[in-house]
Amino acid sequence: MDVSLTLIVVMAVLFACGVYAMLERSLTRVLIGFLLLGNATNLLLLIVMGVPGNAPFFGTEGGMSDPLPQALTLTAIVITFAVSAFLLALIYRSWQLGQADTVEDDAADIALRERTDADEDVLEDDADLEEEATTDFVGVQTAPITVLHMRDHPSIHDDAPFDAADARPAERPEDGEDRT
Repeated sequence: MDVSLTLIVVMAVLFACGVYAMLERSLTRVLIGFLLLGNATNLLLLIVMGVPGNAPFFGTEGGMSDPLPQALTLTAIVITFAVSAFLLALIYRSWQLGQADTVEDDAADIALRERTDADEDVLEDDADLEEEATTDFVGVQTAPITVLHMRDHPSIHDDAPFDAADARPAERPEDGEDRT
């Protein structure tokens, strides 16, 4: 297979520029970066497709191009279109609400970041201390679980409702009566 080095370089540049543009705060640049990534992906699939100019099932056995990258290219085009349409709607709505194209820091995000930094400082201070206990229940008196049965404690009454085919809820049998 004869692949042009120019296609590989262009694909790498498109990937690099797309990733760089997607890391910006401007939503328009994020859209442009995503479009660049989509085009770079299509170019990658074009490179791995096979012999240019041949149909997938044309010619000798060794000269066939692979039909899977062609199907993947169509899928990548559709996905790029759908996400681009979503990003355009997001940019339009953001512009309607705030006349801004950039994503600002949220006050809750800043507070969370500061709280996390403070928690990390406390954890670093606690890491210096040598702790012997490996449980949260230090000094707590524990007792084994005891299972209570009606035969052990006469004060326990079985008053839970039960399902019977011939009994209505108001007509429950009294204690000691047969429940069948």
